[in-house]
Amino acid sequence: MNEAERTAPAPQVGLAAVILAATLDDPRVLTVPVAGQPEGRGEGLPAGPLEPAHPTLERGLRAWVERQTGQSLGYVEQLYTFGDRNRRRPDEGPGAAGEGGQHALSVAYLALVREARPAADSAWQSWYRYFPYEDRRAGRPAALDAIGDRLDAWAEAAPDPEERRRRSDRIGLTFGAAGSGWNEERVLERYELLFEAGLVPEAGAEGEDIRGLTGQPMALDHRRMLATALSRLRGKIKYRPVVFELMPPAFTLGQLQRVVEALSGTLLHKQNFRRLVAQQGLVEETEAVTAETGGRPARLMRFRREVLLERPAPGLRLPSSRMG
Repeated sequence: MNEAERTAPAPQVGLAAVILAATLDDPRVLTVPVAGQPEGRGEGLPAGPLEPAHPTLERGLRAWVERQTGQSLGYVEQLYTFGDRNRRRPDEGPGAAGEGGQHALSVAYLALVREARPAADSAWQSWYRYFPYEDRRAGRPAALDAIGDRLDAWAEAAPDPEERRRRSDRIGLTFGAAGSGWNEERVLERYELLFEAGLVPEAGAEGEDIRGLTGQPMALDHRRMLATALSRLRGKIKYRPVVFELMPPAFTLGQLQRVVEALSGTLLHKQNFRRLVAQQGLVEETEAVTAETGGRPARLMRFRREVLLERPAPGLRLPSSRMG
């Protein structure tokens, strides 16, 4: 260890929250303005540094979120620690610590809430604003053809055949090309591939056409954090009943299906979905009905919390999509 390494200050810790909600057809993320960012990249996640007064990381996160958005958090889980060399923490502006070979650590959390009116300058945004190619409920997005052409050009521009093969294999795996099938959980892998290929504004790509294809950029590495959270949530709804953290206390089966479809970005067969929910014993009927569905009155359901004690992995075991 050289003298510079011995005297380098210890990295400070930042806290960031990916707060997700689902209003039926529109899964959302809570954003706040981030100052000092390039034009068009001022949207970010609630964040702040860990302070001496915070007894734990999670309580520090909850304090920052409430201060910045007025949102009280319920379900929270630690997502990932971001600590790449030369990155800045989400609460820091340009020129802050993290430059010159330093590490700036940020502990990101995933929070699931029911949407409430945000305070101050915070706002709910559809997460498909940032990842438009992830929404396949209306079929395969047309943008994927243009994205595929640009990724193929990137692969062909590789410096040698081995690297060209490596890039082509990654494209096929992450975007479901060459018959490998689309896996809705690979949100982070797709974003990181687009970043490596220089096809997102955060990697230097410019132009309105880029944003139309690969989505609205975010401040710093917040979109990477969001992609990490979406990958986690899309996988987790299959083996844990976390989707009910996003539902009201009483809901119809149709409403539940629409939320699951919005989160996964895929359409589900109505009867198969209802059979799956029944087999898993996830819900039970209430005495109430609603006519808000527009057709015959529908029975309102509620989540059976007893299922958490009955088996270790009570989730919606949705089949992985194999659409190209």
